[in-house]
Amino acid sequence: MKKFRWQIFLGLFLIVLSASLYLMHYGIFHDKHHIFLFMLHDLAFIPIEVLIVSLIIHSALSYREKRAMMKKLNMVIGAFYTEIGTDLLRILSRLETSMPGDKLKMSPKWPDGRFDELAEELSASKFDPQIGLNELTELKELLLLKKSFLLTLLQNQNLLEHEAFTDLLWALLHLAEELENRPVLEGLPEKDVMHLKGDIRRVRSYLIVDWLKYMKHLKNSYPYLFSLAVRTNPFDGEASVVIR
Repeated sequence: MKKFRWQIFLGLFLIVLSASLYLMHYGIFHDKHHIFLFMLHDLAFIPIEVLIVSLIIHSALSYREKRAMMKKLNMVIGAFYTEIGTDLLRILSRLETSMPGDKLKMSPKWPDGRFDELAEELSASKFDPQIGLNELTELKELLLLKKSFLLTLLQNQNLLEHEAFTDLLWALLHLAEELENRPVLEGLPEKDVMHLKGDIRRVRSYLIVDWLKYMKHLKNSYPYLFSLAVRTNPFDGEASVVIR
């Protein structure tokens, strides 16, 4: 109640002020006809005013605010790929034996629809990671090294607008905990290996789709960053950061 007290006082003040002005008008001109005429005119315009303010202006402001929030969110996602995302993709690319490497050889000439189509295709594709001791060890070291960074990202309120990226972070943290609670990764039972494969499959599903969406964003908004991403593409065995 205390939170809305000033709004209540302001509303009462404006009502009293309006009534006082109408009484002043009547006291000076003694013309009830014009008072009610203009009052009805103003009341008739209120629905149109509500339409303009609430639907058109509010929608425009909300769209502008959402764009600003998405820009901040993409900066957070960019930090994720700089710190850990690209390295994760590089490890997963070695496990992606069923996918032709040239499918993800991006270029600035790609239309936006190609990113979306490829994300949908890869999201629905079956991924059977061929993991070994080296890959598990590498994943464990990377995730434990960046675990605090992932937890920091989850504290960012802007992530509430990006449910898929939040799911990716939770999947990564879960995989990190699974690996952390296994001091020895060598000689794991087959059922345990299958369980870890499922966790890696979940991470890959979220990561590959989000990465393609982020690459589309870079191509449209930051061509120079997209150029570097293409030259360090973890799925392109011929990629080189050196421009030739």
